[in-house]
Order: sequence, then C-alpha cells, then structure tokens
Amino acid sequence: MKAKKHYLKLVEWSAEDRCYVGTCPELMLGGVHGDDETRVYRDLCEAVEEVIALKKSMGDPLPESLADKEFSGKFVLRVDPQIHRLLALRALQEGESLNSYVAAKLAGV
Repeated sequence: MKAKKHYLKLVEWSAEDRCYVGTCPELMLGGVHGDDETRVYRDLCEAVEEVIALKKSMGDPLPESLADKEFSGKFVLRVDPQIHRLLALRALQEGESLNSYVAAKLAGV
C-alpha cells in the first residue's frame, strides 16, 4: 500500500472560490482546485504522492497520519472565566457534569 493512502484527502466545494478545493492537512498547507470534483481528487492524490516523494528525497520525516493516530479523547480547552462559569451553570441546570454537557454541545446534540 502506498503511503498516500494513509493521509486524509478532502475535496470540498468553496463558495468563495466557486470551485472544488482539495487539501491534505497533514502534508501541505495549500491544495488543488478545479471545476470537476473527480479531477480535483485525482490531482490531489498526485500532489500528495509528489509531496511524499519530495520529503523522502530530502530525508524529511513524514508526519503522522490522522487515520493512523490514536486519540485519547482528552484535550485542554482554555476559555474566558465567565464562559466557564456560564457553562458550569448550564450543566448544573441540565443535571449534567460540565464535561458531559460540553461534550454534548461539541457533538451537536
């Protein structure tokens, strides 16, 4: 299996650019664009392959793939103390822990 298959490749319509934009967030800041979604995906796959080859030829390590990464489910989020207070109050009103309340809000529940 080629290394490119492990990296996240996204093709999305951009209303601002009025075209499809393909990106690979783990490997490159920019991306590819065009009017044909399928062609943009093919071009993106080629670009990913080229970036991988370039990094290997320069001896640069490849970044960890999000597809292969294990997430702990924990992260620290810093917010204004007033927002923290408001969230704690709302969680209490809902009869939930602050963690459960915020996790549900982040999940869109």
